[in-house]
Amino acid sequence: QVQLVESGGGAVQAGGSLRLACIASLYTYSMSWFRQGPGKEREGVAAIGITADRTYHADSVKGRFTISRDKNKTTVYLQMNSLKPEDTATYYCAAGPYWRPDSVRATDYRYWGQGTQVTVSS
Repeated sequence: QVQLVESGGGAVQAGGSLRLACIASLYTYSMSWFRQGPGKEREGVAAIGITADRTYHADSVKGRFTISRDKNKTTVYLQMNSLKPEDTATYYCAAGPYWRPDSVRATDYRYWGQGTQVTVSS
């Protein structure tokens, strides 16, 4: 069983930055970030595999968000720059055995964190 604990959420004005972190109790091949805004479906934001070159970012965040992983591979970060009000959501960390180069799918991830709230005001 892998436990995930997210941190780093908060309130920020549009154009600002936040850095989310997720610490896993055990190593997993792939870690990812999803988000769910009010009245919206859950959306895959970014995923990272075993190496730093294996990353995926959704079009909605590409160029603004960056996923990374620490050397021990048990902590994943999401650097969020140029935040927009539409980025407001609860952000969830997930861990699992699969990484895909062209998408991030919730069904690939078995372990989930409790979520951290990100609120962006205009």
